[in-house]
Amino acid sequence: MAVRQPVWLRRAAVPGAEAFALLFALESLTRAVLTALLPLEAFRILGTAQAVSTLFFLGSISGLCGSFLVPWLVRHSSRRLVYSLGVLLLISATAAFALGTTEDAPVWLVAGLACRVLGVVTLTICLNLYIMDVIAKHDLSRSEPMRMFYSAAAWIGGPTLGIWLAQAASPLASYLLSFLAGAALLAFFWYLRLVDPPSIAVVPGRRRAPGPLANIGRYAAQPRLATAWIVALGRYSWWAMFYIYMPIYAVKSGLGEATAGLLISLANLGILAAPLWGRAIRRLGCRAMLVFGFGLSALATTGTALLYDLPELAAGLLVLAALGMIVIDSVGNTLFFTAVRRRERAQMTAVYATYRDAGDLVTPGSFSLLLRFFELPVVFFCSGVAMLALALLCRRVNPRIGVAARTAPVAATGE
Repeated sequence: MAVRQPVWLRRAAVPGAEAFALLFALESLTRAVLTALLPLEAFRILGTAQAVSTLFFLGSISGLCGSFLVPWLVRHSSRRLVYSLGVLLLISATAAFALGTTEDAPVWLVAGLACRVLGVVTLTICLNLYIMDVIAKHDLSRSEPMRMFYSAAAWIGGPTLGIWLAQAASPLASYLLSFLAGAALLAFFWYLRLVDPPSIAVVPGRRRAPGPLANIGRYAAQPRLATAWIVALGRYSWWAMFYIYMPIYAVKSGLGEATAGLLISLANLGILAAPLWGRAIRRLGCRAMLVFGFGLSALATTGTALLYDLPELAAGLLVLAALGMIVIDSVGNTLFFTAVRRRERAQMTAVYATYRDAGDLVTPGSFSLLLRFFELPVVFFCSGVAMLALALLCRRVNPRIGVAARTAPVAATGE
């Protein structure tokens, strides 16, 4: 008797929202297992939060240049090969982190962080291009929350599991799990057999493709794209702050390493409500959810700085702030997807993806400077103020974006 596969499993095997969500979930697991462990290992080796900030800053510099190289690679090879390269970079990062237990630990940690940043940027650009080719713009308010929901298990269980493996066995066990998740991601990606659409096939032409600087100027000249980049930078920078400094705060305040992993897992529980956030977006629009998410995070993150000497309450506020950021994550890249022109997708996606590089550089770089003169609470206070500014900025977003249309989808600028 033939056994029928579940509907969701059959859908996941076909390029579409479910398949892309599963790809993102596997990528998330590769990263989440090491999210809490990396800053703790760096803190153990280097000894100060300021030194950890400098380490992450140095490891992130390479991503800024690498992100502009991805469109060139796509034009001269294929997205499938470039995406595979991104996965291999993530896998190489785990190998470098494993070597970070040797005498040259800082050097290997910087190399691992560089590979991690380049890998994530590469995967982000390629996956966004695949999504824009396959998912209709009026379906983004459904597909983006689905992508978050599928990654819930990774972000909820991954950080705690990574810390537990490191304590119960060795950090090498956590690195091995991340390596296996990356291998599974690569295998599933090739199983999908994704291909480039004919419209972007490499065809000889007389006109020379614009360079990175020209693409930046073109991007900045479009207000909706600029707003999408600033919003993405804000949410990414907050998470970068959270994943680096919350574990350090947990250790310095006496809560412990195990509690740090548990807090990160608790902070990601809100991902389970991604379908609920998706319905709220379709009903209220992206603007309302962005203002709410950034506003909640601003209040809670600032409160963390004010209650710094009460670690249980401060940690609870950080978890509450993370809930606000998960609301922002549920909006995802919708602002960008609805604003970018079809003929500029590859170039503008490369520019848009630099929000990760900027966040990886600005967050540890600025806090490395501030921590020379102030104590750790300054990190949470400045982050809260930045989220408040973003909440005010998001009041300018078109209120119809994301709202489920009864007659026709919300039109985007361009074709």
